[in-house]
Amino acid sequence: MNKNIRGEMTKKISEKKIADLIIDKDSKNLLYLTFTGNLNSATTGTLWEKVTKILAGSNPDKIICDASKIQYCDMSGIALFLEIKNKQEINNLKFEIKGLKKEFQKLLSLFEAKEPDTDQKKHIQKSNFIVDTGKSFIEILYDIKHLISFVGEVFQAFLYMCYRPFSFRWKDAFLVAERAGVNALPIVILISFLIGLIMAFQAAMPMRKFGAEIFVADLIGLSMLRELGPLMTAIVLAGRSGSSFAAEIGTMKVNEEIDALTTMGLDPVRFLVVVRIFAAMIITPALTVFADLVGIIGGSIPLVSMGYPVVRYYNKMMQTVDYLDFSTGLFKAFVFGVLIAGVGCLRGLETKTGASAVGVSTTSAVVSSIILIVIFDGIFSVLFYYLKI
Repeated sequence: MNKNIRGEMTKKISEKKIADLIIDKDSKNLLYLTFTGNLNSATTGTLWEKVTKILAGSNPDKIICDASKIQYCDMSGIALFLEIKNKQEINNLKFEIKGLKKEFQKLLSLFEAKEPDTDQKKHIQKSNFIVDTGKSFIEILYDIKHLISFVGEVFQAFLYMCYRPFSFRWKDAFLVAERAGVNALPIVILISFLIGLIMAFQAAMPMRKFGAEIFVADLIGLSMLRELGPLMTAIVLAGRSGSSFAAEIGTMKVNEEIDALTTMGLDPVRFLVVVRIFAAMIITPALTVFADLVGIIGGSIPLVSMGYPVVRYYNKMMQTVDYLDFSTGLFKAFVFGVLIAGVGCLRGLETKTGASAVGVSTTSAVVSSIILIVIFDGIFSVLFYYLKI
């Protein structure tokens, strides 16, 4: 049985090596080359030598290659045709291939060079302010439409998670929260401490002229709890974690892993986006608490250095702030976390093909996140003012 199998395999291999070249020269300086059999890496070399010798001894005005009898052809055979074509084009002579099968024609078409556009200036349109403005407006409308559709898909995925909580990838969510949030704790603490310290120092110096430097405690408490704590935390996460989400999903989009998930019946929004948004919803308020605490500690250092005891700084601040100030800051942090993760995942899903596509998506995610954070922060400030919160 094994001998028969080996015999058949040897026969197939020998059949693949069969190739021949029929040469027909015309009196009109026409060279007709008929290729038969299989043109592969094992047989093309011999034919290449024959063709090279023929072309070296004569310069026919036209070469016609008959490929209708070719049973198999790989890239080595295509390379032979391209070599003949290049030599003819160098001498301004004609070349033609007849009868090449469609599957082999596709390989040949990969190397067909397009004629350069010698009149490119005619196709270049001058910049027009009205046209550019219209294009930018259309792009903004398309972006808003895509954003609304994305918000609907995320909301639907969250409803599905509430309906079937066991289908949610809890382990992945906490892993993302650790990488995106817990690992960002040192940089959040450092920035918040320095912000509180610098702001207290800058405010204490002019207030000291009037003997009102103790009111720095009011300034630090209100600004850190209501504004700077959630805002600085969100900006740090936008540059660190939002860009990471966009880069991860963008790389998956370029590598066609998103298409693979869709092919397998898995919703990318439910499988990838909801996990990251849920992690950001948890970790952003938690980091904001640390930012508030460290910022207040940093703000106490200038006053302590001026001779004020820590107890007085604490009592003065507690007279000004209350739990409502703290809760409004946490609410902002919650919304900022949703914005950061949502925009990062959205830009990742919008990643196009190309070497710079992931970088463009990452940059767009960071810029869009920071802009939305500032816009929503302004909306909340006006809203809380009219609600007297």
